[in-house]
Amino acid sequence: MNSNEYIDAVRYWLESFVVELNLCPFAKRELVKDRVRFSTTSAESLESLLADLLLEMQLLESDPEIETTLLIHPNAMQEFADYNQFLDLVDALIEQEGYTGVFQVASFHPNYQFAETATDAAENYSNRSPYPLLHILREASVERETVNYPDVDEIGQRNIRLLRELGVARLKTLLRQGE
Repeated sequence: MNSNEYIDAVRYWLESFVVELNLCPFAKRELVKDRVRFSTTSAESLESLLADLLLEMQLLESDPEIETTLLIHPNAMQEFADYNQFLDLVDALIEQEGYTGVFQVASFHPNYQFAETATDAAENYSNRSPYPLLHILREASVERETVNYPDVDEIGQRNIRLLRELGVARLKTLLRQGE
């Protein structure tokens, strides 16, 4: 696949899964305003992926028109266990580069699994995506949205109820539609 095909698949997932199911009540506005940057990397190593992540954070810092970035990395961190450990390096990079309090990174992976859940538990689908990706968010925006949202703590619980209601078979179908 080429970069555009990966971007199309992730955009479709964002529109038809995340926004349509309202898993993130903040996503639709930024998508409609075209303030979501979709970026792909051909990185295969964690070093290359960290370098590309840093470039994306620098771009986001310098361009106020971009609200958030989805860095799609289909060739790196295919195994969820490796990906999950890699997130510690992401946090270290944020701290090392002085981006603590500026950016945070949310994680999405085709095999995402929360601790203490079964591999195919429905709630894992809240963080499952067609390809591994790192979602770079502006801390100030996250803080602003969570202050203004009536019950931000309820979002996760609502998502778990909804995803369990839909069931794993339906969720697998929805997740694969954009591929």
